Amino acid sequence: MKSKIIKVLLLSQSLFIWHSCADLDLFPLSETSTGTWFKDEQQFELSVNNLLKLGFWETDDEEWSDDYMRRQILTEVTSATVNSDWSFLPGAWLRRYKAIGRANTILFHIEGADLPQTSKNIFSGNAYFVRAAQYSYLIDHWGDVVHYTEPLDLEEAYEMGRTEKNIVLEAIYQDFDSAISKLPVSYSGKQYATKGAALAFKARIALHHQDWTVARDAAKECMDLGVYELYPDYGKLFESTTKNPKEVIFAMPASDEFGIVDKWPYRCRGALPRTVGGMANSYPTYELFCAYPCVDGLPIDESQLFNPREPFENRDPRLSETIVPFGEVHCGVVFHSHPDSTKVLNVETGKYINNTSALSVDRYAPFNGLLWKKGIDEFLWRNLRSETDVIMMRYADVLLMYAEAKIELNEIDQSVLDAINKVRARAYKVDFNQTSKYPPVITTNQAKLRKILRNERRIEFACEGLRYMDIIRWRLAEKVLNKPNYGLLPVNLLRERITSKGLWFFPEVPPIDEDWVADFGPMCEEGYYQILSQRQFDAPKQYLWPIPSTEIKICKNMEQNPGY
Repeated sequence: MKSKIIKVLLLSQSLFIWHSCADLDLFPLSETSTGTWFKDEQQFELSVNNLLKLGFWETDDEEWSDDYMRRQILTEVTSATVNSDWSFLPGAWLRRYKAIGRANTILFHIEGADLPQTSKNIFSGNAYFVRAAQYSYLIDHWGDVVHYTEPLDLEEAYEMGRTEKNIVLEAIYQDFDSAISKLPVSYSGKQYATKGAALAFKARIALHHQDWTVARDAAKECMDLGVYELYPDYGKLFESTTKNPKEVIFAMPASDEFGIVDKWPYRCRGALPRTVGGMANSYPTYELFCAYPCVDGLPIDESQLFNPREPFENRDPRLSETIVPFGEVHCGVVFHSHPDSTKVLNVETGKYINNTSALSVDRYAPFNGLLWKKGIDEFLWRNLRSETDVIMMRYADVLLMYAEAKIELNEIDQSVLDAINKVRARAYKVDFNQTSKYPPVITTNQAKLRKILRNERRIEFACEGLRYMDIIRWRLAEKVLNKPNYGLLPVNLLRERITSKGLWFFPEVPPIDEDWVADFGPMCEEGYYQILSQRQFDAPKQYLWPIPSTEIKICKNMEQNPGY
């Protein structure tokens, strides 16, 4: 059935692009005549399939957050150089409005179409869902945006101005509600949006805009559908062999057989060790590494279980599923970044090879000694491309959104603790009622729960594209993005100050503040680490992106965001 779905997706993309490129893509806000299109069920189906291609569903870049670093390179976001000419902006803006324009066109034509009512509901429900999701992205990043719900011609499009974001938010809720009323709970042989997806995405946008009651109710309704559950193995959830688990609510399918894979070599190779032909230029930050509590639930600077010489021991299991532990076989080779580990075992050949993960051997080894593990499976490292489905929404997020909304409403009851503990217990591969086998959350103090919940989100969704928007909506970006990216010392100093004194991997235990953010400044001042780059964030203006300069020039009624 998966093969059939992917064939339809490929056919729909080629047919719809051939038909529409001349009149849908000239200007993202405009829609001209569709001619003889939208006359039968197959044409509507192909058009809806086209809305569900990956290009319309990109996630925020982890590199914009404090969890991810790439050698000494900063992005426009992390260097506070975002402006209206940022090369990323026009495409991000354009893709959202392309999807919105196509959803509008489907909705415009579907009511008068001669289709079975069931098909009408599915097609229109998906169009409402896509339109709401795309507008959600727009108001999250730009605030007030151009809002329209019917096809426009070019002249009308050029006259459009921005609509206040709260008005757009209400329209988003209405679209999600329309989708919820029309979409089924599940499909037989199709991969479209479901009722649960519409509820979950509604909860997400409400949470982002502090509409706690709406977020709580939408998340709870999604939970009450009874069709989703947490996958029992956190690490395997992100492997390409795990297809359609009950935890995944909405995802973009991938298949090597039909060419729907991530073939961008830089992205696939960036996280891979150089021992297997990777570039090893993308790593988790030390701050993320330190965010994982010990198995007693305490931060590393409070727990008696934390050993800075063996920092993976006695830690939340998600750490070792997200970041490669020292001494573990990774991509067929034992991973070590210790400068004295100049040779490592290739377990497939049984031979020792040069350890290109150590700076003493390769100058481009991981600059901070860490590597990503999450989502890197055998298919990826053997083929340098990914066949893993791109997850846009999963049940763990719904549980934590429900808990966060209830915490902010100060409606703290057992259901809040249960929601958090279900996510945490899954990491330990136990039922959440087995409280002796994992550190359950038991406090009902609002301030403490808020901090726990926020860190739980960070470690649960690391490298999934959610951290950036979380630090934006929590107004933490100005704190965490105005910190340096730290890395290992040059090899001679690393040996002199660290390894010769038995201080590998952490010379000292870094202090963890009330937001579970580690401070490596003192150790850097003592000469134990070096600053690789200095992140910067320009508050408050950078909490919104600038409207692309191209749009400002074209649309006479388009006003720029403050500060740009």
